[in-house]
Amino acid sequence: MSVPTSRNLFIEFCLRRLGKPVIEINVDSDQIDDRVDEAIRYYWDYHFDGSDKTYYRYQITTQDRTNKYITMPENIIGAVGIFPIGQSLNTNNLFNIRYQIALNDLYTLTSVSMVPYYMALTHIQFLEQMLVGQQPIRYNRHTNRLHIDADWSRMKDGDFIIVEAYQVVDPAVYTNVWGDRWLQRYAAALIKQQWGSNLKKYSGMQLPGGLTFNGQQIYDEGTEERKQLETEMIYTYSLPVSDMIG
Repeated sequence: MSVPTSRNLFIEFCLRRLGKPVIEINVDSDQIDDRVDEAIRYYWDYHFDGSDKTYYRYQITTQDRTNKYITMPENIIGAVGIFPIGQSLNTNNLFNIRYQIALNDLYTLTSVSMVPYYMALTHIQFLEQMLVGQQPIRYNRHTNRLHIDADWSRMKDGDFIIVEAYQVVDPAVYTNVWGDRWLQRYAAALIKQQWGSNLKKYSGMQLPGGLTFNGQQIYDEGTEERKQLETEMIYTYSLPVSDMIG
């Protein structure tokens, strides 16, 4: 069968990996859904393809200025910064520093060096960083609130804030996620672990024909496969941790 492109096909793929229909998989459908959700959440948290960098645009309202925070969508799992508010280089009038330098110093791009222009802008940005700095932010994915520690009186209703953030890659929208080989193996391992957990209490029970249950072995195999796949995720598919200086 082709690569799964939906949740139902993905579940059937995992069950066939465990032996269906030759072997009966003693796991309830709700338990399977729980294990698939668990696998996807782990995939979002650690896999480099599980999230995507984005720039989220938000328009400020009166309530936001009262709260001093903005509410982020649930698919955002991390916010790392915002575009500077009130930066002198971003003014859109005659007193824009870029405009003044271009008007007075850059007569033509073919005969005038760009080095002084670049150095002047770099120096201005350095002064802003030293004297003003970036607006500190605080974000928790469980509250979906991005707190901006800045002077909210400088902001007006209708202004936009651009947030540098990371959003999850939703498999319901991007169906290629269901074809990820690591996710398939990990979900199958979780279902196998659940299968063994369900059968452990019947270990040693003899069936007609002389067969016996061995739920503990199935559980141990699923647990070991899970550990191996999580180790593989950390050392193979996860992005290296960025240093935080400050």
